[in-house]
Amino acid sequence: MVAPMRYVLAGLALIVLVGGLAAVKFTQISSLISMGKEMQKQGPPPEAVGTATAEEQTWGGSVSAVGTITSVKGVAISNEVPGVVSAIRFQSGASVKEGQTLLELDSRAERAQLASIEARQELATSNVGRTRALVADKALAQAQLDTDESALKTSSADLNALRAQIDRKVVRAPFTGRLGIRQVNLGQYLNPGTMLAELEAIDSVFVDFSLPQQRLEAISVGMPVRVTVEGINLSAEGAIAAINPAVDATTRTLKIRASVPNKDEKLRPGMFAKVAVVLPEKGTVVALPSSAVVRASYGDSVFIVEDKKDDAGAVAKGPDGKPSKVARQQFVRLGEARGDFVSIADGVKPGLEVVSAGAFKLRNGVGVVVNNDIKIEPQLAPKPENR
Repeated sequence: MVAPMRYVLAGLALIVLVGGLAAVKFTQISSLISMGKEMQKQGPPPEAVGTATAEEQTWGGSVSAVGTITSVKGVAISNEVPGVVSAIRFQSGASVKEGQTLLELDSRAERAQLASIEARQELATSNVGRTRALVADKALAQAQLDTDESALKTSSADLNALRAQIDRKVVRAPFTGRLGIRQVNLGQYLNPGTMLAELEAIDSVFVDFSLPQQRLEAISVGMPVRVTVEGINLSAEGAIAAINPAVDATTRTLKIRASVPNKDEKLRPGMFAKVAVVLPEKGTVVALPSSAVVRASYGDSVFIVEDKKDDAGAVAKGPDGKPSKVARQQFVRLGEARGDFVSIADGVKPGLEVVSAGAFKLRNGVGVVVNNDIKIEPQLAPKPENR
């Protein structure tokens, strides 16, 4: 009788132990479930962001376009007559003056002929002098003088033709500029028209671009332009030099050429550039840092920082007692960009606090914590340092 009672007590103890463990686990699970619901109610942890205030700025009116830099004067230098290169008088990339000798072709045969023709001309000149004296004394007929003068003219013409032929074997710079890479070598035989090097005058350059026909009334010769080359921090100012009189029938755009000084020769022909034609009128715009705009295929947007409100409409407060903040996504219509700023044509009013750093990681309604301790100040005319 004692043994069965012992088994009963052991079973009861086991049941109590299992029940106790189940109660503890139930309490833990309930606590975790309650905590999860509370965290779900509070939402994900807030994201740290930097903010900027939408502000009104006065911008000068401008019309933007993309263009290509071209040289004011540019030519591929080549030889006019065939021959063997006997002397090269330039180096690749050298600056040359107008009329400077660049290359000489072998002209020994022509120079040998030149000496013969010069001797013949000297003889013809002497004969004409003697014949004129004899004709004056009526010792010779006028016909002999005509023959000798004709021989002198013929020798002079042959001499000038040979000198011109020799001169054509010397290639000179047609204008002042900078040469490109040399394409020929000493002793090389050149056919007529062989390119020797490119010559560009780049102390001043042209920028060619196009604008829609709707801008025709606002554009005129002499208006200032700003030219920037992205990626290498190049900028320059110039003026419109010419406007094509006809509108392109395919694109309905107007071709425009601006002249830009280039004394430091940093702008090179062939470069892609952004062009802004500065208009005389000015206007007020709502401006934001360009980093505040989230660009997407379905539209551009910004995140506006607002106070978080509870179900009753009251401002919710965080653990520190300060109002909690949330980011509200607002779709916008962008205007012109200038420097580090972009103008907002519609969607944002002045004075609103907008996320300017970290907007890429946000979504509508997410909590945020504003931290502007580390912040890059945007500028209308940024000039970053080269490193």
